[in-house]
Amino acid sequence: MTRIGAIGLTLFVAATPGSAQLIPAPQLPGVGGAVDRVTGLAPQVDRTLSDARALVQAQTARMRDLVRRHPDRIALDARGNAARAGELIVLDADAQTIVAAQARGFELLEQVDLAEMAVGYARFATPRGMALAKAEKRLRGIARGKDVSADQLHFASGATAASAPRNISGVKPSGGGGRIGIIDGGVSARTPGLARQQGFAEGAPRPHDHAAAIASILTGDGVVRASAPRARLYVADVYGADPAGGNATAIARALIWMTREKVPVVVISLVGPPNALLARIVVAARKLGTVVVAAVGNDGPAAAPAYPASYAGAISVTGVDARGRPLIEAGRAAKIDYAAPGADLLVGGTDGKARKARGTSFAAPFVAARLSAHLNGDVGRAIRSLDREAQPGNVRRVGRGILCGDCATRPR
Repeated sequence: MTRIGAIGLTLFVAATPGSAQLIPAPQLPGVGGAVDRVTGLAPQVDRTLSDARALVQAQTARMRDLVRRHPDRIALDARGNAARAGELIVLDADAQTIVAAQARGFELLEQVDLAEMAVGYARFATPRGMALAKAEKRLRGIARGKDVSADQLHFASGATAASAPRNISGVKPSGGGGRIGIIDGGVSARTPGLARQQGFAEGAPRPHDHAAAIASILTGDGVVRASAPRARLYVADVYGADPAGGNATAIARALIWMTREKVPVVVISLVGPPNALLARIVVAARKLGTVVVAAVGNDGPAAAPAYPASYAGAISVTGVDARGRPLIEAGRAAKIDYAAPGADLLVGGTDGKARKARGTSFAAPFVAARLSAHLNGDVGRAIRSLDREAQPGNVRRVGRGILCGDCATRPR
């Protein structure tokens, strides 16, 4: 009995000379006009987005609007984060915990034992009529000493605007062959370099511009230059057509699939709160040879640390503009590893046309391409190679340096 699926996308800033413009992220099925209403906050925000708190307020408004629009699928957890309604996860749930939870009205939906990752969990339906936050607190009391969490949603950390003029001159490819994974929305079956695609949501796989943009940066699509032209893409759609998509369980299952497919580098340009299950899966995946390269998000420096970028073992990536300046809307993580181009970009869309893009989402695939180019079974050695080629910057804002600064395809 599984319900997994869709996404709510963040805002991004499209800079023009002397001004800045807030542009709503593209809509995924089920989200509707939620983001459009969030952009209604624009008059309250300084046009340069210097007030970082406004970005956090917009993030909160977005989540509450999703709950209002889909109360049967999305709810707020005990910490106020958007999560899949009516479901909770208990890590390492033993028989005693399960029986005790069932006696208090929690229905066991599934029990999963991932032996290769040394991870097990039970997924419960909450008692009928009980608010998710209240149920979470009650289940914590029952499952003492075990990690209990809601199935929080994750949001894309970048967006694309209308189609743009094509210009692929002067671009330096950044990587070679090898397998690279994308956990995001779906892509077209015609996507260059696509090796396999798997759905982890209702209605998936379903092509979407955000995932198409990530794929186009990696392997090209005829309208932008590839950063890893010979890479083979493994795409996991964790959104499909479900309003409660991008949840931690879907991302965890997608990452498990990547490890079983022996994909060594996986791009996750999605941002959410900490989740105990996903944290364990990211760490376990790295031990099995799969490294997550994750964007830090676009909710600004005042936002809470972004996940999965902040998980142990993940490589966190922030974005810079064409002059190497950190994006003003870039979020933060427990640590920043690298920066890469995240503004003034051209990417490919599902319509086969070049589109303008901005956001830390699009910085992550550049770093993934460089990691893939250096990877030969030794992640530590590959990371040391990245450190040597990273261009120094303000270490507090670009981590250990800027990678692939001249790899981006940019509009005229």
